[in-house]
Amino acid sequence: MTKVAVMGSGSWGTAFSVVLADAGNDVTLWARREELCTTINEKRENTDYLPGIELPDTVRATHDAEEALTEAEDVFFVVPAQTFRQNLRDWVDFIPGDALLVSLMKGVELGTLRRMSEVIEDETGADPHRIGVVSGPNLAKEIARREPAASVVACTDEDNVKKLRAMCHSASFRPYSSTDLIGCELGGTYKNIIALAVGMAVGLGFGDNTTASVITRGLAETARLSERLGADPMTLMGLAGLGDLVATCSSPLSRNRTFGEKLGQGLTTEEITSSTRQVAEGVKSCSSLLDLARSVDVYAPIVEAVHSVVEGEMTAADMLTALISKEAKHERD
Repeated sequence: MTKVAVMGSGSWGTAFSVVLADAGNDVTLWARREELCTTINEKRENTDYLPGIELPDTVRATHDAEEALTEAEDVFFVVPAQTFRQNLRDWVDFIPGDALLVSLMKGVELGTLRRMSEVIEDETGADPHRIGVVSGPNLAKEIARREPAASVVACTDEDNVKKLRAMCHSASFRPYSSTDLIGCELGGTYKNIIALAVGMAVGLGFGDNTTASVITRGLAETARLSERLGADPMTLMGLAGLGDLVATCSSPLSRNRTFGEKLGQGLTTEEITSSTRQVAEGVKSCSSLLDLARSVDVYAPIVEAVHSVVEGEMTAADMLTALISKEAKHERD
């Protein structure tokens, strides 16, 4: 069995541990809190984030990062994007020098505007061929319940992407391979902001025409920025783009859509944030994505509008009015 470490025990980290275990790997799940590790190991359940889901016997939890990482053949990172760099600095001395390093995160770092794969390269000095990404329509609870799902695994090295694909291919999880890290990462990051906008529309009481319009124009915006930064636009038509976008914008299980609904209902960002332990990555990443788009002179009206609502500069109703009232253009402009 391949020994793998999953660094992060939230909903998605725990769910992906199930995927990896089902695919035949020996999984060590790192959690920040010792009491959560005890619960997982004794009850075979992450009661904080995925209650009711029984974890395989080949998943074991530890709060000791050195223990989790030592001798790991592959390492999967799944912590909040904006705290990832500091966490990685704490872990880097324990990461094996030949391990495949894989990001399960969806965000762009504030300030540096670096994608998560770039943060891994910055802090570990790893050859880019050893760095991978997993992205797609992967709502954690459904994955953990082993409902059929597919995703994209990306790495610039063909041999490593095949290894990664085999490592997480199980009876209920089908991975497709890609070498386009940029497209996969930006698709996964951007869809969170679009889901916030869709949630606002739902929270305001609008229907399917409105949400379909936001989703479609959001995909165009995503592709525009991704292509400018070197991605293959076809990546955005696949699981890491359209697939992830549809799942996140359509499902009540989506933290970003749910957060957006509450904004649409009139709650503030601070009120919503204080009421949950779950992180809605889009709230943090809308600022960095807006800065990234501006840095390469890409028109990003949805991200700009969502950022204004998140910052309390306009209401959700004003945001949708502002988007609709913009100058009419050719659809491809």
